[in-house]
Amino acid sequence: MKIADLITWFEAWANPAWCESWDNCGWQIEPGVLENKARVLVCLTPTLAVMHEAIALNANLIFAHHPLIFNPPKSLCTGEAIAEMARLAFSHNIGIYSAHTNFDQVQDGTADVLAQILELQSTIPIVPTQAGLGYGRVGLLAPSLTLQELLATIQTRLAPPNLIFSPTADLQQTISRVAVLGGSGASYISEVVKTKAQAYLTSDCKFHQFQESRDRHLILIDAGHYATERPACDRLVQRFKSLNLDWVKLSHKDEDFRQFLCLEGDKLPDSFPPQKSQK
Repeated sequence: MKIADLITWFEAWANPAWCESWDNCGWQIEPGVLENKARVLVCLTPTLAVMHEAIALNANLIFAHHPLIFNPPKSLCTGEAIAEMARLAFSHNIGIYSAHTNFDQVQDGTADVLAQILELQSTIPIVPTQAGLGYGRVGLLAPSLTLQELLATIQTRLAPPNLIFSPTADLQQTISRVAVLGGSGASYISEVVKTKAQAYLTSDCKFHQFQESRDRHLILIDAGHYATERPACDRLVQRFKSLNLDWVKLSHKDEDFRQFLCLEGDKLPDSFPPQKSQK
């Protein structure tokens, strides 16, 4: 399949016109590769490490979730990451294409894959955009889990380096309705509350957003940007393979840009200490 045909197929599924006004979906760099047979390296974030991987693997298309360019650069200078990416893309004839907020909305997109990983049933979008599509998913756990079991499931299936969640007095409370949204989803707390979800899995949550969720009786769970979106990239590889591409692979140089100090023996507590009253 030619790269042009692959992009046509993808855009019929996840139209770049659906992306938000602040976003930059579609071609980031197209150095004249449209008529080439597609050799695709899929990644979450297009970085120099991914570009060097693409060069080593003789890929001709980096298909990324995050855009390489969010805001138009005012200059391209030696030593800058975007400038170096552009130089290598043109010198090695490697295109860079991004599917961001359009990919978030679709079936088998970032939110939908998260819902499937948690085996949520009867899912609907948190915020509908098109018929049956939209941002986030909310659905039912069948069977229901305790909060501790839900957290353990998330830890096992997503393997985040750090799992942060709202304080609660009872890890044994039953959770049956869960909302998910990959990436930075704390701005959707109000919409999630309206769905009557008991717990909300997302990432990049701020201190006061945990406070807001607690005050609105919603358990907020932050598993990190990388852990909540990377699984959809793996699913995209599987979709591409079904098209019988000449070559497609998930990047091994994709990065979680954070590191956490892990102490030996860390585990989820059985309960939380009582909170001090505030005067």
